[in-house]
Amino acid sequence: MKIREKNSAGRAKFHDYLDSDIETVLHRDPAARTKIEVFLAYPGLHALWMHRIAYFLWHHGSKLLARLLSNIARRFTGIEIHPAAKIGKRLFIDHGMGIVIGETAVIGDDVTLYHGVTLGGTSLEKKKRHPTVEDRVTIGAGAKILGDIHIGADSRIGANAVVVRNVPPNSVVVGVPGQIVHRHIPHTASDEPDLHHENIPDVLGQRVRELTSRVAALEEVIAKMKTACGEEDQAGGLC
Repeated sequence: MKIREKNSAGRAKFHDYLDSDIETVLHRDPAARTKIEVFLAYPGLHALWMHRIAYFLWHHGSKLLARLLSNIARRFTGIEIHPAAKIGKRLFIDHGMGIVIGETAVIGDDVTLYHGVTLGGTSLEKKKRHPTVEDRVTIGAGAKILGDIHIGADSRIGANAVVVRNVPPNSVVVGVPGQIVHRHIPHTASDEPDLHHENIPDVLGQRVRELTSRVAALEEVIAKMKTACGEEDQAGGLC
């Protein structure tokens, strides 16, 4: 009787995961229309489900089988997730082609990843060498997050950014290497998922404008000094 109850609870928990994952896609992807379409036609979802099985196998003495399953998932979905990677609830992988998630990576709840994202390592030592991504983070297409660093909750990583240092919560990161900008209006757990990874500050452009403004101010000062020197020369003074 106890075994039946345990198996029943396990099936219920797995069913809850499936339902939650499908609802997550419907909530975050305007292109998703029905549950059956999401179930059959979303490779990000298939990669996530296969990873859950591989993760179970990895931690129950079947590491080789787990690696084989992750390779099968990569062939079918274009998404590579190491079986040992820890992934939280309601991860949304949009399109997903080219995503790589390393062995010691940790992903929190309600995270969104777009295609081409890499959560990679920067060390050959057998230790924690991949990023930790906290809750409600959105990572834009092509972004590379490298090393044992933390991406704070409610942050947004711009497309093609290269992040190699810790990011505080509620930040926006853009550029190569990634430049961190704190949000003016913080994002909270009760807000809708922040999928607007196209809304990123132009950090380089802002710096150029600041430098241009300073050069113009210096040129104005120099012009005034020249004018003053010319007037003193005419008056017979020394400039």
